Order: sequence, then C-alpha cells, then structure tokens
Amino acid sequence: MILLTRLSGSMFALNSDLIERVDSTPDTVITVVGGTKYVVAESLAEIVSTVRAHRAEILALSDAFAATIAQEPMSSAPARRPVLSVIRQQMSGEPASAGAAPGETP
Repeated sequence: MILLTRLSGSMFALNSDLIERVDSTPDTVITVVGGTKYVVAESLAEIVSTVRAHRAEILALSDAFAATIAQEPMSSAPARRPVLSVIRQQMSGEPASAGAAPGETP
C-alpha cells in the first residue's frame, strides 16, 4: 500500500499492485484495474518513485525473510512417525487374542 493525498488534503492508502495508469493532465489521476479514478496531489514522478520504493522494500523484506529461514538449524532428530496399532477382529466382531489372525484360535 502507498499513501497518497487527495486534493482536499485527506490521505488514503492505495494498493499499488492495482494501478493500471497514472495521468498528469494537469492534475494527477490514478486509474486502477477496476476503472476507479483517483485525483491526487502528488505528481506523476512522485507516484512512480513511491511505487518503486514500495516494491523494492517488499523485495528486500522477502530476501531478509528467506535468509532467516535458511539460517534456522534443522532438527538433527529424525521426524517421528505416528504410532499405529492394528487390532485384529474375528468375523463375529469380537477382538481376537493378541497375535492371532482372524478366524484363528490362540
């Protein structure tokens, strides 16, 4: 988001990824993807500079985040697998004794 100033003096934030076009006629008019137009006090050059700085900041933060992730030590312990147990049942639905296959008697 970049901060901009309306001609009335009030400030608002605009998602710079949605900017389709910026015109300077003599007022600066920003057209976003949906067709909405914003008349702002900043010049065309100021807006371009602000968008470039905003995107550079995002890239720098992304690189810093990736470097932080790469520096985190990996656990030397192997990942634990969940413990599963198998309960064998006889055809009647009653549990068989330990180690007996279905239909077998111990």
